[in-house]
Amino acid sequence: MKKISIITVCYNSAETIRDTIESVLSQDYPSIEYIIVDGASTDSTPEILQEFEDRIDCIISESDRGIYDAMNKGISRASGDFIGILNSDDVYDNREVISLVVSSLETSGTESLFADLCIVERFRLEKVLRYCSAKNFSTGKIRWGMTIPHPTFFVSRAVYERLGGYRLGYRVSADFELIARFLYCNRVSYSYLPRSIIRMRQGGVSTSGILGRIQQNFEIVRACRENEIYTNIFMISIKIPFKLFEFLRGLRAS
Repeated sequence: MKKISIITVCYNSAETIRDTIESVLSQDYPSIEYIIVDGASTDSTPEILQEFEDRIDCIISESDRGIYDAMNKGISRASGDFIGILNSDDVYDNREVISLVVSSLETSGTESLFADLCIVERFRLEKVLRYCSAKNFSTGKIRWGMTIPHPTFFVSRAVYERLGGYRLGYRVSADFELIARFLYCNRVSYSYLPRSIIRMRQGGVSTSGILGRIQQNFEIVRACRENEIYTNIFMISIKIPFKLFEFLRGLRAS
């Protein structure tokens, strides 16, 4: 039986962390290692984590250099065959998600897997605002700044050991860089699970307005260049109408 490590990174997440934890602990798959990395929160997050400490395999609570540094800490502690990251704002769609992920991985024999996700209202998780599908992803689209829903990405621990974790120095696009390095440059095999597995609350660092989008695009260009993937800011900008089309299609699907 494959062991799955799930990592949640949090900082001052008292408003949402309980939902996240409960969505992991309620999974029906029997071999899950749960790791939470808290960046020394100053709200009531530590008290909430303490409530669940006998059911969480590892809790790290210390200051860090940002979200990607915290993710790397979790990855370094993970002992599972595959590793998934569930943000402290997000929840799994239902209690069968990890069972479905493992079944798909066993059927495909791939080193990684991704799926679809739903963006939902912050305080009404049942209210779907948009459906984000990865159905049409191909590695060639990475050159144009297009990628997969990162929270749905499960990767073999052996791949992290071989290729490394998240590179620090990116504010919002280290996940894009990692996916480009894994899937485009190193041809890590992947499979697609054609269903939503995560409910992501509206908002977040990577969707924080126009300035955030501009910074994200320049970081995507930098990530491609650091991995010797040809692109430029004009190519990345061309993705805007495609993203708008996907956005409108996601609204209809919801």
